[in-house]
Amino acid sequence: MPKGGLGGGAGGPPRGRARGRAGGALVLLGALRLGGGGMVGAAAGAASAGGAASAVAAAGVLGPLVAGSDPTWLRALREDPEAERHAPNRRSREVRSGHFVRVRPSPLPEPALVAHSASMAAALGLAPGAFGAPGDVPGEAVRFFSGQQDLAPGLDSWATPYALSIMGRRYTNNCPFNTGNGYGDGRALSVAEVLAAGGDGGRWELQLKGAGTTPFCRGGDGRAVLRSSVREFLASEAMHFLRVPTTRALSLVVSGSETAKRPWYSGRAQEQVTVDDPRLAGYPEAMRAALMAQINQQGGREPDVMGEEPCAITTRAATSFLRVGHLDLFARRAEADQPGALEELRELVQHALDREYPDVLPGAPLEERAGGLLRAFGERLAVVVAGWMRVGFCQGNFNADNCLVGGRTMDYGPFGFLDEYDPLFAKWTGSGEHFAFANQPEAGLTNFSTLAKALTLVLPGRAGEAREATQEAALVMKAAVAGVWRAKLGLPDTGEGRASASALWPELEGLLTRSRADWTIVWRQLAEVALLAEGDDLVVPLRAAFYAPLADGSAEAWADFLQRWRAVLFAEDGLRPEAAAERLRRENPKYVPREWMLVEAYDAAAAGDYGPVNALQELFKDPYAEGTAEQAERFFRRAPDEALRKGGVAFMT
Repeated sequence: MPKGGLGGGAGGPPRGRARGRAGGALVLLGALRLGGGGMVGAAAGAASAGGAASAVAAAGVLGPLVAGSDPTWLRALREDPEAERHAPNRRSREVRSGHFVRVRPSPLPEPALVAHSASMAAALGLAPGAFGAPGDVPGEAVRFFSGQQDLAPGLDSWATPYALSIMGRRYTNNCPFNTGNGYGDGRALSVAEVLAAGGDGGRWELQLKGAGTTPFCRGGDGRAVLRSSVREFLASEAMHFLRVPTTRALSLVVSGSETAKRPWYSGRAQEQVTVDDPRLAGYPEAMRAALMAQINQQGGREPDVMGEEPCAITTRAATSFLRVGHLDLFARRAEADQPGALEELRELVQHALDREYPDVLPGAPLEERAGGLLRAFGERLAVVVAGWMRVGFCQGNFNADNCLVGGRTMDYGPFGFLDEYDPLFAKWTGSGEHFAFANQPEAGLTNFSTLAKALTLVLPGRAGEAREATQEAALVMKAAVAGVWRAKLGLPDTGEGRASASALWPELEGLLTRSRADWTIVWRQLAEVALLAEGDDLVVPLRAAFYAPLADGSAEAWADFLQRWRAVLFAEDGLRPEAAAERLRRENPKYVPREWMLVEAYDAAAAGDYGPVNALQELFKDPYAEGTAEQAERFFRRAPDEALRKGGVAFMT
């Protein structure tokens, strides 16, 4: 097995290799209006039935959101006691206590719909057609989810504080206050929490990403741009249909007039810098030489232009956006003996149980339930990380603040999907090897340890329970990842199937690495290999996956491996080739959001053409299907050569 591979399992230390500098650059009727200050209890002055009905009617197509409003974060937790003094709370400041700050969105001017998820809208009980279609005059739904909150009377909005921990190390130094109290929802605002009556029902928290500044913006502009928003919308919806636990995307709205400046890549960023490059003009000769050497050594991995891009807002949905970083923050405050912090931590743990783990030891004391929460979180964490490994997804920045307590994928910014297999793949240049593809199980376990440390404060005298849970989580993670390789190989979940997978996967990983193989294509084409007759050339279905011709006996090595894999596959009693192929297709998707596909979509959207976004959205609704001949020709292929090198596609900051 090559160095840096996955064969060591999820429980071992992260793998790595030496690299040059790659740092990043620059339906139920709930409370309709809740009181402010301190512990927020029941609605201040309960609305009459007639008043509630009037509020629902006034909301129009948004009526189901108002009717189902149940903002437990506001009702059960504490508001920042300094919020009123700092109203409207859109400027960066240190928030010293409290679980949330009320902040209203900054609406996008001239909003226009780019895309929306009909299935997510139905789950919320919104009527078909509530969003209209791209190009329509924006109705209430489009305008509300562009930040015009007044369109849904009675709904409130809020931002929350959390801490930053990277691989278990607590960070305060890149917080403007150097205390750890500056992190939180800097450009994301929750605008509703709803008990939905329609469709799938359930509880949904709705959050606008790019909705303007909050106390946690740390000097940023609070906006997201169309490019990143298209990536988030398409990737999160694709992950849902890929059967990986994830936040959902409800809508994507772009402004017709507001723009923001962001550093990005020009085509010239991939060229060798020469002495006459205009970027070096005005520098003394010695400095030009030094800059040339530095830029060329970096391989153009830093953005080289400041672009003006349209602002956009993505509405994302989840049962809760409660992060490990939320609990980490209040644990830090409690450890520092900040008055009231321990009680705030206990309240937040109770909230986590109510929102995400209500079935964990109901009725038991909080101390017992906290231990149960930890174990349940370990199981969910293993499921989500194993899902990432199965579909070739790298989150890229799996800090504690990007890890949801409910065990779902979030933060579709630095993510990427594998093209050519590399166990140390990470699209974001700031990921470091600890967040690389192969090291994601270990990163997940580090986040687990961060949560365990926080929960020990509500487990007096039971620190051993947290240690035991951490050890158990490592075993669960290792088993989950091993189960991925077994399932992707089409082998049964038996002792024999698991043993065969543990032997075959390290060998396959070595072949993938040496032959520069495309992750998605190889795995998908195993179904075609399973259908071949005895004596056929088993390598033929895989040849479209290789980024370079097979050489140095690689074809023979592949043929030998495939022959032995087929023997194990068909050793299962009664398994027919057609059934084996179908089993393989269920685990190995044909279509994933490759970066070059997303680039085409957001470039078209920036020019006013939303067709490619909508086409990819349709494609990702059934990523395991064969698709049409046109879809297969366009999207089931290796990445273009340029996409393997180009800034903003192969890598980004």
